Amino acid sequence: MGTVKPVNSQSGTLFAVSDLHVAYQENRSLTEAIVPSSDDDWLIVAGDVGEMFGEVAATLRALSERFAKVIWAPGNHELWTHPQDPVKLRGEQRYSELVAACRSFGVVTPEDPYAVWPSDTGPVTIAPLFLLYDYTWRAPGTTTKAASLAYAERTGVVCTDEVLLHPDPYPSREAWCDARLAYTEKRLLDIDPAHRTVLVSHWPLHRHPTEILRFPEFAQWCGTERTSDWHTRFRAEVAVYGHLHIRRTTRRDGVRFEEVSLGYPREWRARFGEQPPLLRPILPAPTD
Repeated sequence: MGTVKPVNSQSGTLFAVSDLHVAYQENRSLTEAIVPSSDDDWLIVAGDVGEMFGEVAATLRALSERFAKVIWAPGNHELWTHPQDPVKLRGEQRYSELVAACRSFGVVTPEDPYAVWPSDTGPVTIAPLFLLYDYTWRAPGTTTKAASLAYAERTGVVCTDEVLLHPDPYPSREAWCDARLAYTEKRLLDIDPAHRTVLVSHWPLHRHPTEILRFPEFAQWCGTERTSDWHTRFRAEVAVYGHLHIRRTTRRDGVRFEEVSLGYPREWRARFGEQPPLLRPILPAPTD
């Protein structure tokens, strides 16, 4: 089991990263080089570590051995049942087994008690969320899921989730999303109202980060209208997300949104050359 070191004051940094996609050798090498800056640093991993069950588990285990605490929220790629993966679990069963693996080496999941970051300005609850999406962020000019999917098919921009992300035992991905929203909302309502929060989801909680997508029809696989006020409703200091592979900081209603993706090698090379940024400081707030 990875060592979990207690943090008694704000002596460390809460970092975040997502979309490590360790199936790529370049990304795997970068991930192997991720280390904390102090013994008290925590790390948020906001999904898409990889596709193969074994690679995801091994990567999270390795990170848990380096950081005082690792907090994980799943992305769509972890939930894929890839034809080359020897682990053939689907849907909720696959997710449950990933949670069990994380628990075996001390990684905090969306099913565990939320960790509290002991900020000098007051306690901050770190809430990893598993929410999915429900096709309500539809393609331009469409008003139904069917029309939005048809638009995407015409443009050739269709998420691989349609083939590899199985919702079993739910009848659809949006039905699974509905169940996750109900479950998560109850847990968030139980957080001490005196606590601020860091809300961690692979998919952005608000649609505004998708407004710069080159292909706006992809937004239907990126979130749900039902979380559009969660960043204010649940007192978010920061909303951390990934998925879009567009690393940046934005603000909405005074709340900082941090996209912390690494992304695919062709993407980070085009933007950053051979030395892409990895860990993004979340708390204390970065000064850049």
